[in-house]
Formats: sequence, structure tokens, C-alpha cells
Amino acid sequence: MASGLPCTAGLARFYQKLNRRKPLEAATMETLLQRCLSTLDLTMLGVGAMVGSGLYVLTGTVAKEISGPAVIVSFGVAAVVSLLAALCYAEFGARVPRTGSAYLFTYVSVGELWAFLIGWDLVLEYLIGGAAVARAWSGYLDAMFDHRIRNFTEAHVGTWHLPFLAEYPDFLAVGILLLASTFVSCGARVSSWLNHTLSAISMTIILFIVILGFILARPQNWGKEEGGFAPFGFSGILAGTATCFYAFVGFDVITASSEEARNPKRAVPVAITISLGLAASAYILVSTVLTLMVPWHQLDPDSALADAFYKRGYSWAGYIVAAGSICSMNTVLLSILFSLPRIIYAMATDGLFFQAFAYVHPRTKVPLVGILVFGSLTAFVALLLDLEALVQFLSIGTLMAYTFVSISVIILRFQKAPVSSSTSPESHVRTAKEYNSFSDHIELVGTEQGPAPEPGQLRPALRPYLGCLDRCCPGAAVAWAIGVLVVSGVVLAFTLTIGNSVLKLPHWGSVLLLLLSGSMFLLSLLVLGAYQQQHRQDTFQIPLVPLMPAFSILLNICLMMKLSILTWLRFVIWLVIGLTVYFGYGMRHSKENQRELPGLTITRYVVFPNGSLEETVQAVQPPSQAPAQEPGHLEQ
Repeated sequence: MASGLPCTAGLARFYQKLNRRKPLEAATMETLLQRCLSTLDLTMLGVGAMVGSGLYVLTGTVAKEISGPAVIVSFGVAAVVSLLAALCYAEFGARVPRTGSAYLFTYVSVGELWAFLIGWDLVLEYLIGGAAVARAWSGYLDAMFDHRIRNFTEAHVGTWHLPFLAEYPDFLAVGILLLASTFVSCGARVSSWLNHTLSAISMTIILFIVILGFILARPQNWGKEEGGFAPFGFSGILAGTATCFYAFVGFDVITASSEEARNPKRAVPVAITISLGLAASAYILVSTVLTLMVPWHQLDPDSALADAFYKRGYSWAGYIVAAGSICSMNTVLLSILFSLPRIIYAMATDGLFFQAFAYVHPRTKVPLVGILVFGSLTAFVALLLDLEALVQFLSIGTLMAYTFVSISVIILRFQKAPVSSSTSPESHVRTAKEYNSFSDHIELVGTEQGPAPEPGQLRPALRPYLGCLDRCCPGAAVAWAIGVLVVSGVVLAFTLTIGNSVLKLPHWGSVLLLLLSGSMFLLSLLVLGAYQQQHRQDTFQIPLVPLMPAFSILLNICLMMKLSILTWLRFVIWLVIGLTVYFGYGMRHSKENQRELPGLTITRYVVFPNGSLEETVQAVQPPSQAPAQEPGHLEQ
């Protein structure tokens, strides 16, 4: 029995290490990076990340093969779904003005291991995404020159026929990536200026496409003789929504840049909202004119816009469309190469990744090592690998990050707000020693008059009816409700998407499983709604919590369920590699692990109103021991 106790205690400590959280108080405005980005800079970064090659390729593909002219509805619904995730990002980006995006948001709310895996997941997403855009860029340019670059490479280097490798090395893609990395390494201001220029050209060309497209529009192309507005029905609109959703992936570059924003509390939410609105408008308007110029079934899915103008006798407009496509792909590439090293920098600064990547160049104020190493690694991937087999990684990585950010928003809302954003254990020690007298800072016990309910406590109006929840351990009901919400959301999404084809249940069994999971999902929302939330006036907060984040979680899981088993298998392999890095390096070098080392003390003074100064109690405790929380609080 005695030998079992140390083993149990060791497992408990190990579990605590995996789930330790980065304190919100550490997220101050101080940074080694340069705070030089305005709201306009962040907005253009978001627009550049979302309005990319998908505008010139995705619109034609979805219109011809999935939705028909109803592609505009698909884009509209996808924009609303993306807005749910974007608002969750906006709340965190305004409240935690540090680089790291979903990695940091998960760290301050869920735990260290989950944060590392999300960060590792984002690294893969940006790595594959950058290589894919570079290869698409080079292929588009090569097609404009009748594939002379490809023919030259195949003639002098040869072709390969190996699994996961491209048919030939793409040296043009490598050159594009290295050139873009050079611009990014010159500083945030230079990257922002180049993105401004390219985005302005791209948006001007989009405006030209829309105006000329409406001039050439033929309303009969939406008529019954051409198949109608929604030839594939409601199912086609839903299928198109699932595809169009990925057109709006990229707004997280704004939150990844929040540490370089001048006023992140205001700039991040405004930039996310405006950039998503501009991107949605661009996709909807272009889809409208495209299907009005040419019947949807006659579109060329590979180059729909250029081909549409060619069929209407405006072949010269195709060159303008090509220029816009190249500019938009450059903005996406810059956004990816801007975000990737900053995710690595955030992980290295926290000690979870190799310390060399935390280096910031003293003049340009950018994480130079991360830019050089991962820019080169992205170029290597673009040179050799066949990206078509790996492209679904972009989907699973993004959806996983969106899900954890939505969960993090719910968790954060039921946590007690810190007294000061800059408070830390060390500052408690320093402040306690600087008091000239006890009257400068005292805590009177039992003198509060009608305290306001704290976040995580049961709402006062519901205590007479839900007293059983109020008697739970601190934070237990809220924690269980969040857990049930996620689990029931997974079961509900599984039942809605692939349950029938996998489980082979009879109809009544599927209905029963759907009702049970749906009821548990709604019940968890009702339990969370019974508890007091954290309301702040000094920063942006997403409305209708927990309803909106929960809806975002459910939609993201539904989309993940539609991915192939092979994609999940590759994703698991990548996570296993990440776990090796974490347990081999990150867990021991984590800054939160250093905080738990013994030696520091916190001094707290409590003065009782009926006593004398001699009755003052000096309570000394290690900073690793969290102060007791009031009943109903979610564990920090």
C-alpha cells in the first residue's frame, strides 16, 4: 500500500505538468518584437491571406461540379460559419496581445500538452500550405509560357516515379519561397508594405472583374433552360459550403500578428471582422458574375474566370485575370511565411521548442532564425514532395485549431479574471516588501457588503432552483459541462455525417443515438448558461457564449468527420513526432516548469478588524501552490 502511494503521487504530478497553463497575467504589451502594425495593416494581412488563388480556381470548380449558380449561397453560409470561429479568435487576440494564435489561446485555457500539439499542428498547416501555394504559383506561371520551364527541367534533370514525390523538382517554387522569405526577414513594416501593394492590385482587379462581369451578365443563365439556380438541390449547396469554407482560412494571421500591433485590443477584432467581410464580398460577387456571364455547366474549373471572358470575346481580360491571380497568390504566400516563424517563436519563447528559434534580430525585430530555417524547409518540401497527397492536412489542421480556440473561449469565460494583467508571483513578493504601512494594502475579512457574483459561480436568481449544482466542488459542474459538451458534440457530429455508413445501425438506432447526443449537447449548454460569466468592458468579447462557440465546435467537428481515414492516419503520425519533441525537450525546458521550482515565496498579509498589529498573519507559500478558489470557480 505504501509503495502505491508514491506511484499515485508521481502520476498526479505528471498529469499536472501536462495540463499546466500559462498565466494570463504574463500576456502583457511588453515584447521583443516591434509594435508597428495598424488596424489597416492587420486588415490587409487578413484580406491577403483569404483572397488568394481560391478566388480564381475554387469558384469555378464549386459552380460547375457541386452547387451551380447557388455557389453564392454556399459562400455566404461558409462566411457565416467562418465568422463564428473568427469571433472566437478576435476575443483571444484582443485579450492576449501576444503572437502564437491558437497555440497561445490553448495554452492559457486548456493546458500545455494540448497547446504544444495545436502549435505543432499549425506548423504543419503553414508548412504544407506555403509549399502548395508556391507550386501553384510556379505552375500558373509555367502555363503562361507553354510549360517551357517544366519541359526544360524534365529534359535536364529527369522525372521521378516514387511515392509521395513530385514528378520533377520544382526549382521555380523554391526560388519564389526563398525570395518571399527574404522580404519577410526585412521586418514587419517591409512585409506589410509589400502586402499592401499586392493586395491593392488584387482588389482593384477583382473590382474590374465584377464591373465588367455585370456588364456582360445574362440573367437567363440562371433560368430553367440552363438547369435553374440550384441544379444540384439543397444537398449541393451544403456540399459546396463544406468546400467554400476553406476559402476563408487565413484570418488567424491577424491574431498571429497581434504582438506587433500598436493597439491589439481594438485593432484585432476590427481587422478580423472587416477582412472577413471583404473576403466574403469578393467571393460572392465574383461567383455571381461568373455564373451570369457563362452557363455554369460550360465553365472551365481550372481557369474559370479567364475562360469566361475568352468565351464572351474579351480574351484581353484574361491577362488581367492572370495578373490578379499571381498577386493574390503572392499575398497568401507572404501571410503564411509571416505567420509560421511567429508560431515557432512563441513556442520557443515559452521553452516548448528549441531556444534558438526565440532569437529576434535587434534591427529588424523579427524571429530571424525561424524565418530562415522554416522558409528553407518549406522550399525543400515544395521542391520534392507531391503535395496533392498531403493537401488535406490543411483542412484537418485548421479545423482542429478552430475547435480548440472555441473550447478555450468557453473555458476562459468561466474563469475568475486576474486582478491585474501584469500580476505575477514575483510581483507579489516585491509589492509586499515595498509597503510603508499595513494601511497601504490590507484585506479586511468579513467586511464586504453584498459582493457581486464571480465568474464560475451559479447565478443568484437560479440558486433556489439549482442548489444541487451550487453544492458541487469548485468548478466541477462547469468543467463537467464543458467535457460533456465536447464529447456529445463529437458523437452528434459523427451520427450526422458518417454514423449510418460506419455503424450500420437500424433507423431507430440512428434516431435514438441522435436524440441522446443532441439532448446531452443541449443540456450541457443549459448548465453552462446557469453560471456567471466573465464580463469585461475594456476588451472585445464574443456575444452569446456558450451558444456561438458551441455551434462553431459542432460545425468544425462535422467537417473533420468528412476527411478520409488516410488523412487522419498521416495526422496521427505527425502528432507522434510532435509528442517525441515535447517529451524529449519541451516538457523539461518549459518556462512554466521553471516557475514550479522551489525557492520563491509569496507573502500575503491579512489584518483582522478586531485585532492588533501583533495578530497579523504572515502566510508564506510556494508560487506553485495555487490559492484556494471560491466555490463554483473553474480550476485555473
